[in-house]
Amino acid sequence: MNKELNELLLEIRQLQEEVEKRWDLVREQFNYTLEGHKVRFASEVKRLHQQYKTGALKYLFTARPRIILTAPFSYGMILPIAFLDISITIYQHICFRAYNIPRVSHRDYIVIDRHQLSYLNSIEKFNCVYCGYANGFIAYAQEIIARTEQYWCPIKHAQRILAAHDQYQDFSEYGDAENYQKELTALRKALADLSEK
Repeated sequence: MNKELNELLLEIRQLQEEVEKRWDLVREQFNYTLEGHKVRFASEVKRLHQQYKTGALKYLFTARPRIILTAPFSYGMILPIAFLDISITIYQHICFRAYNIPRVSHRDYIVIDRHQLSYLNSIEKFNCVYCGYANGFIAYAQEIIARTEQYWCPIKHAQRILAAHDQYQDFSEYGDAENYQKELTALRKALADLSEK
């Protein structure tokens, strides 16, 4: 990979660190801390949050009819997502062991914490759990598929792709036949050297 691209990637990592520092400031502003996976609000903040809560019945009765009518379709997606989750988890537990690839942990990708917000009613909390699970699962699945791609076919596409996974930037250049086998070996070794997430 060329020097300029490596410098850009370093800048991206530095910007990501800056974003994390800014998140710390937001946590301070809204007066909460993280203890492992648990969020802790000061008791006075919890009381303040309660004042902004809309009751579940009022929430339902003021919802637009199209929201109520489409709810079964939205909630119905949980079945294919859960089936895919089970399938891809079984896949990685069997194949990643065979390929010597560290497995991906649900816990690192599926974050369910918004239900702890006391200004949300039970319906809003359920929706937040559902969205946290579904979006986290997609990220979890993408990481499993990315590791699979890095093992079997770590070659960049000729065309630009949107939302490339993190490993993609290290893939072999499209059309670089001379270095492909050497890079394939190095990328497989890099996978094996990953600490299990």
